[in-house]
Amino acid sequence: MSNKEKTTIRKIRFKKTESLYLIIRGLEVGIASGLICVLYRYALQYAESGLMKTLEYVKGSPSKIALWLLLAALLGLLVSYINKIEPDAAGSGIPQVSGEIRGYFSLNWWRVILAKFIGGTTSVFCGLSLGREGPSVQLGGMAAKGVSRITKSDKTTELRMISCGAGAGMAAAFNAPIAGTMFVLEELHHSFDKALLTMGIVSAITADYISKIFFGQDTIFKYDTATISLRNYWLLLIMGALLGLAGVSYNIIMVKAQKLFKSIKLPTYVKLPIVFIISGAIGLYMPQILCGGHSMANLLITQRPEIGVLAVLFIAKFLFGAFSFSSSAPGGTLYPLCILGAYLGAIFGKIAIGTFGLNENLFEEFVIIGMAGLFASIVRAPLTGIILVFELTGNMNSLLSIATVSFISYAVANLIGTAPFYSILFEKAVEKTDSPTLDSSSNEKVLQTFTVPIGSPINGKKIADIDWGKHCIIVSVERNEVPITPKGDTVLKDGDILVMLISQRRFSQDLKRINEIISL
Repeated sequence: MSNKEKTTIRKIRFKKTESLYLIIRGLEVGIASGLICVLYRYALQYAESGLMKTLEYVKGSPSKIALWLLLAALLGLLVSYINKIEPDAAGSGIPQVSGEIRGYFSLNWWRVILAKFIGGTTSVFCGLSLGREGPSVQLGGMAAKGVSRITKSDKTTELRMISCGAGAGMAAAFNAPIAGTMFVLEELHHSFDKALLTMGIVSAITADYISKIFFGQDTIFKYDTATISLRNYWLLLIMGALLGLAGVSYNIIMVKAQKLFKSIKLPTYVKLPIVFIISGAIGLYMPQILCGGHSMANLLITQRPEIGVLAVLFIAKFLFGAFSFSSSAPGGTLYPLCILGAYLGAIFGKIAIGTFGLNENLFEEFVIIGMAGLFASIVRAPLTGIILVFELTGNMNSLLSIATVSFISYAVANLIGTAPFYSILFEKAVEKTDSPTLDSSSNEKVLQTFTVPIGSPINGKKIADIDWGKHCIIVSVERNEVPITPKGDTVLKDGDILVMLISQRRFSQDLKRINEIISL
């Protein structure tokens, strides 16, 4: 057994030392991820502000408009070049981080940061309907990878740091540290890992603290508290079902939009400038739908538009968002989809209030519920969505209504059977990978934790009776927080936590196979 393997096992046995180690690494991740994401937020703020000033300046002058569209085309050409030399920086970045964690990719951290930073800022300056949250997840993950490489961490620690850096990036982008931690566990890993939880909480809180130093402690959304009466909860059942259908439709249309864009027989260096020109032209007539959607959010809360205006803005934002994202320009969909959910909630709220004579102050409540419900059906991470909306608003009184709609929306989307949005994007990214592996030349093993779910097919089986593969070693079984030395005749039970060493040579394949063995 190599020295690195012995070091990894030693971390399991000495939990107090390991806990301190995880906290220190979490602080490092939080600082690095928080600072890079704060810088990115500032860059996008200046880009969006510069866009609005530019549109105001060129409006009404054909010659200035022509120059603006020419500039947009040149910037589109720049982004196409950036995507060509660093394709891992294209799109939202969340599938790439997920692929890195699962062993399919090994991203060049500093190149991705540089490309994402320039490409994302340029895309926002030209008005594409893309948010900062997805890129912040990738930027946070790559900043954490940079720290791990600089400090020469072992591969197990590096993968944990990348995961927690992604959560820290989300925390810094949304001012939502708990949602950032939950995003790592629920969306990226689909499991509960105590070591990951420890490092993740520390890194997310640290990144959020750094973000609030620069941007203040106010929540992103502010609205008056109003509570839906329990006798009107039947409306939430309908709302949840409708948002579930809307989320499924969103996923289907976004995937088809990507396929349609790729089917256009033009080189990328021609297609992206055209996308940027169209975006620049749209900004002259409907600037509300540009960028992530902050202007639409302000309009919603401050002016409470009529249903007709809400519907037009929703449709325009949705279509423009699909158009922007299908181009693979660097930028995310998390915040834009939250805005779409908010507008669906507003439309439903307007109808419900007008039809059933509900309190007018419930308008904002429907807005917030819509945001969480659509997130749950699209991303299929209801807990993350519930916590995210709570942290975005700072309002605990809406927790029951938000949870009700989110889980109904989630259940409806699952019942229909379409895949979660980021799972679809991940599978598409993996299809381009010929030989997925972390590092085929390394003998180092990666430490992974698996929880045996209730009803698992391995429940009641002996370890020796299960084909784990020759590249995997079970080093510990934890039952009711008591470690058990694994032996061939050890019988596994529901709820057992398995700690395994997996070779880097076949990491992605073995990780997938073990999940299939354990899962229902």
